[in-house]
Amino acid sequence: MAAGRRGWKFWFVVSSVTFWTLAIAAAFHWRDTIIEALSHPKDPFVKSAPPDPPNYAVRGAWGLLPTRGGGPAPPADVFFLSPTTYSGNKHWNGPILNPGASEMLANVVLPNYAAPFAGVGQVFAPRFRQASLYTRLNLWDDAIDARRFAYRDVKAAFEFYREHLGKGRPFLIVGVEQGGELAARLLAEEIAPNPELRERLVGAYLMETVVPADEHGPGSPIPACIRRAESGCLVAWASRRRGDFAGAAWLTGRAMVWNQAGRLVPLGARPPLCVNPLLGAASDDDVLPRQNLGAAAATGLEWGVRPAFLVRQVGAQCQAGVLRVTKPHSALLQPSGSWLERAAQPGFNLFWADLEADAEARLAAWKQAHPASAPAPGRQSNTD
Repeated sequence: MAAGRRGWKFWFVVSSVTFWTLAIAAAFHWRDTIIEALSHPKDPFVKSAPPDPPNYAVRGAWGLLPTRGGGPAPPADVFFLSPTTYSGNKHWNGPILNPGASEMLANVVLPNYAAPFAGVGQVFAPRFRQASLYTRLNLWDDAIDARRFAYRDVKAAFEFYREHLGKGRPFLIVGVEQGGELAARLLAEEIAPNPELRERLVGAYLMETVVPADEHGPGSPIPACIRRAESGCLVAWASRRRGDFAGAAWLTGRAMVWNQAGRLVPLGARPPLCVNPLLGAASDDDVLPRQNLGAAAATGLEWGVRPAFLVRQVGAQCQAGVLRVTKPHSALLQPSGSWLERAAQPGFNLFWADLEADAEARLAAWKQAHPASAPAPGRQSNTD
């Protein structure tokens, strides 16, 4: 009888451990589905009331806005569009002053992704009613509609910048993830058809953004960059860890791109554009870590504080339109945090110093082609 009781207890413990092991494994495997379920807005997009639109004449509508006066400004402007920072589940598109999104913008996004360009340009970073993180995790019609909706604010912000702030200065367009997706439409609809704006464009950077390579070939209004000493061209890539073939297939298989009617449609069989940020060129060369000028984990740094660089951290190669990146050497450059935090852009930039050098080279090329241009005075202010 005692042996029987011991056997019953043993199998109970075994079954319990097995159950929880499988439960944890399933939770990890279905983590995206769990995030989606927790973040789903209750009402359909067509029935939900959007947050109030931003007024770009008001300083609070900008995450970064230069102030005139003081010392000389950098010689160009940077129009910066943020990645997704709103993870709430009340709205398909978040209010521009959501506390959590504002904190992430100031502490994570700006020091890691906007700051590499601050040496060449005053950074104008509009807040916009961005689509929630949930909309990046599925391809439902409501999610696609929310992603399209965000563009109206981006267009309004650029129009305000152009009419009231730009003063005819040279500029760069920089977007990351959702911001890159919106910047791609801005380039196609507002800048590419406009000779005056194309003439002022130093370069465009669409980080972690899938765009069709066939729209940026040689002879197109905004071609892919083929070398660093070149201006008026596009640097764009979407990355996955080298060896993550399933992740690369997932990335391109779910990619949505803009058509001429301003709608998001599947990328399909079109190859994505990949410009390697370690080279500043559309190339399939395998670039070794020794050419990585410096990654940075800049989260929490105040605006204007230069981060310490971690050099020679990653190599990268464009393969089938996806940037395959090697594993960083430093533990500071590994994804961390909750599933929601991992779904957002990481709190580090593997190509911080490379992007800084790239922007400097493109501005030098632009100035060589436009020797009469002169900057207006100004200084940078973070409104957060």
